[in-house]
Amino acid sequence: MGPAYFPSVLGGLLVLIGTISIIRSLVVSGTPIGALGYKGLSLVIGSTLLFGAIVREVGLIIALPLLVIIAAYASTRFRWGPTIVMACGLTLFCTLVFIKALGIPLPVLGSWFGG
Repeated sequence: MGPAYFPSVLGGLLVLIGTISIIRSLVVSGTPIGALGYKGLSLVIGSTLLFGAIVREVGLIIALPLLVIIAAYASTRFRWGPTIVMACGLTLFCTLVFIKALGIPLPVLGSWFGG
């Protein structure tokens, strides 16, 4: 077993699962797929790109809540209360895990705020 063993096995398993899914979709009839939700797709992708673009300048505690709020707005069941709670919780969790525990060099507060 070399360094590429696990990615090769994982890739093989994903190919197998994909092949089974394709064959199953041709055999079993089901409900048709609905229309593509362009609003949700663009909000999720846009929030991810915005996070990547601003995280160094504004820091994790500003960029991450923006990511969560904008991505959550893509849902048809969006509500401000749970979204704010989720944004605060995820920001606290990610700050503790990625910056404190793992030591990833992301600024908590970016250069725009004197961090």
